[in-house]
Amino acid sequence: MRTLQEVKDFFQNDVYATGTTGIEIVEARPGYAKVTLDVDGRHINAGGRVMGAVYYTMADFAFAVANNYDMEEGMTVTLTSQINFLDAARGKTLTAEAHVIRDGRNTTFYRVDVTDELGTQIATVSSNGFRIRKK
Repeated sequence: MRTLQEVKDFFQNDVYATGTTGIEIVEARPGYAKVTLDVDGRHINAGGRVMGAVYYTMADFAFAVANNYDMEEGMTVTLTSQINFLDAARGKTLTAEAHVIRDGRNTTFYRVDVTDELGTQIATVSSNGFRIRKK
């Protein structure tokens, strides 16, 4: 089993999520991940709110971290994903938590919740993953 630091080191290669967007991995274990983001000007849309793509990127990244914590059998990629926007962020720190619902031989299913530090439920995301097995 990998350490949290090993997971962070591996996912530093996801430059869009970690570098461009600024998402940080806070917790990770098989079937679960928690990531955070401090909102700044690059995340705001023309209407003065956090861009919806930021919420989705956080959810997709949390899904990737939870699915690929060990990667002993192979890499899991997103097969399908659906986001439901529930409210606008009111706080300045966002959190996305991915929880496994089903972990099958070839496919996975996760629910990811995006919230802010004030407890606002911003979005919920359902994602299916497909495991690309090592040969």
